[in-house]
Amino acid sequence: MKKNVILLIVSMLWLNVDAKEPKSGALKFNSDGKFKIMQVTDTHICWDSPHSLETVEMLNQVIDAEKPDLVIFTGDVVTQKPYHKGLEFVIEPVVKRGIRWALVFGNHDDEQDLNRAQLSELVDKQPLNIGNMKKIKDVTGYGNYILEIKGMTEKKPKALLYCMDSRAYSEMKPTVEGYGWFAFDQITWYRSNSEKYTAKNGGVPLPALAFFHIPLLEYRQFDTHKGMNEGGKMEKECSPEVNSGMFVSMLEKGDVMGTFVGHDHINDYIFNYHGIALAYGRFSGSQTTYTQLKNGVRVIELTESERGFRTWIRIDGETVFGEVSFPDGLKPKP
Repeated sequence: MKKNVILLIVSMLWLNVDAKEPKSGALKFNSDGKFKIMQVTDTHICWDSPHSLETVEMLNQVIDAEKPDLVIFTGDVVTQKPYHKGLEFVIEPVVKRGIRWALVFGNHDDEQDLNRAQLSELVDKQPLNIGNMKKIKDVTGYGNYILEIKGMTEKKPKALLYCMDSRAYSEMKPTVEGYGWFAFDQITWYRSNSEKYTAKNGGVPLPALAFFHIPLLEYRQFDTHKGMNEGGKMEKECSPEVNSGMFVSMLEKGDVMGTFVGHDHINDYIFNYHGIALAYGRFSGSQTTYTQLKNGVRVIELTESERGFRTWIRIDGETVFGEVSFPDGLKPKP
């Protein structure tokens, strides 16, 4: 009880801190050629819960330790109504430091008091959000967009971040049970944009990462793949039961180096599957939902003009583990 009171007081103090001025202009690699992304996933915020205060406390610690250039929330952000209170609560550690952020929806976000269309309007109004949650004509879902990372000195993009709505549940029940999958029009959207960026880059695919909530069906190959991996699996992957082809499209287009998801709270592994890193974030929530892990975040660091990245997990201001590089640190075994 005493700890909860202290957390509440600290949180109230945080909420009264003025936000720092954001970095101006486009996302770009820093003077050292690096760009750091912090993936926050499955916070399951209940804005009046002491457990969610613990999530915010963790975010304050890890953000101060890592100083990311961008924070991406990969779904199931708020699981209590009113949604707007929970959203304002969880983005506050990011906003007050002047850090830009983006968000994709999970399967639980629209189960509170707002549907996906209403949520998209709410998210787009928030300070320092650089995503675009608006629905694209003839493309399924809300929050399919691309973030460009420009070079230190060049105005053209040097890396891409695909952020996508992985939807929620199967719309073909009872024939197909379980979770939803990427629609064909979303795959067409990805393929078309990938081709355009590659053409503008002289036919060479730009290094890219993809962020969404529900893992692809290919994540289930973790148990049988023969490559190196980092992290742990403590539950079966809750992927869709059918495969609509997003992974093979990424293979064909050759730009996406890794996909980063959430959804399964006690998996935090990463492995190399046919040249694409399939990765979970670290569960970032607390006891507002199921978990057996100490909550934290996944950090991904890109280097300009390099096709690869470093990634690790941080759970507080001091504790880091699971660092690995891609592709060198996750080479398939012969």
